[in-house]
Amino acid sequence: MTFTSTETSPRATLRPARPADLPAVERLLASSGLPLTGVADKLSTFVVAESGGDLVGVAGLEACCDNALLRSVAVAPEWRSRGLGRSLVTHVIADAESRGIHALYLLTTTAERYFPSFGFREVPRSEVPEDLRGTAEFTSACPASAVVMRRGIRSGSK
Repeated sequence: MTFTSTETSPRATLRPARPADLPAVERLLASSGLPLTGVADKLSTFVVAESGGDLVGVAGLEACCDNALLRSVAVAPEWRSRGLGRSLVTHVIADAESRGIHALYLLTTTAERYFPSFGFREVPRSEVPEDLRGTAEFTSACPASAVVMRRGIRSGSK
């Protein structure tokens, strides 16, 4: 999948993250104010957007049994408002669907108005399956004040 930036016309291509991407992924997440906890361990489940050899976007899917966590969605400032974040999230949702995931969850402190356009809705932490509540995102990376959101994946799940 290839995306074009309208301002400078470079292209960004989505691809699976590779071990060598870790430093660039961590820089992008840190510059976006997102936690790095658990990223190195789950990097193989991340997708990155690359343009001219630079990482310009990232999103992760952390699967736990029948559910998964959408995590670490970040886009470089010069690529924001161009649809790249939407493409990354859509890609992760499609990946979850192809894996037969029941529901996709996320934690956010800043984007609770962005994710409903993908079908996510706010839920109480008590509704999050126990396997997901044991992830680094829930136990240490995100504050207790973070909004929890859920999107059903399998037909019939809400």
